[in-house]
Amino acid sequence: MESYEMLPRDFYERDPALVAGDLLGKVLVRRMDSEALSGKIVETEAYYGEKDPASRAYRGKKRFNEVMFGEPGRAFIYMVHTWWLLNVVAHREGEVGAVLIRALEPLDGIEQMRENRGRSDAHDLTTGPGKLTRALAVTKELNGIDITRDDGPLTVVEGTGEGFEIGSSHRIGVRRDLPQELRFFIRGNGFVSR
Repeated sequence: MESYEMLPRDFYERDPALVAGDLLGKVLVRRMDSEALSGKIVETEAYYGEKDPASRAYRGKKRFNEVMFGEPGRAFIYMVHTWWLLNVVAHREGEVGAVLIRALEPLDGIEQMRENRGRSDAHDLTTGPGKLTRALAVTKELNGIDITRDDGPLTVVEGTGEGFEIGSSHRIGVRRDLPQELRFFIRGNGFVSR
């Protein structure tokens, strides 16, 4: 795996929608023993606090969501329908928010991802938020870890800087949504979830 610059904490100390858009093209890295698995982030969704009906923080601070209220740049992981979902805490000081990583384009460790997912087709490894956590072996044990540390098991680094067009839409699979479009994706990328 090539070496890229890690994203600093102040990258995440902003409005979740800005962070969600700016995460596109960055690289999520999962370090496991002697191997690093990675993928380019191609789809994200922004979530806010108690005024966001689709957010895990909608009903206020609870034990399961307290990471979302805390320091930006930490992993927030929870389960939905037997799938772990990976979020990165992102918000301005005194606010609440996180960005869901919805899809990746696999880069490094693809054979290990295939083994983790029990799938051979590379296009089926990370094209959804639950698929990518399974492919990268991301579970609740990583909840709350600091992803701004370069020696941690999970981090986000700068990508190659290639140009792309960003698309947006309303978030997927939510019953009640905010009026603004908070799902962001790289247009034309074959690894976007839909």
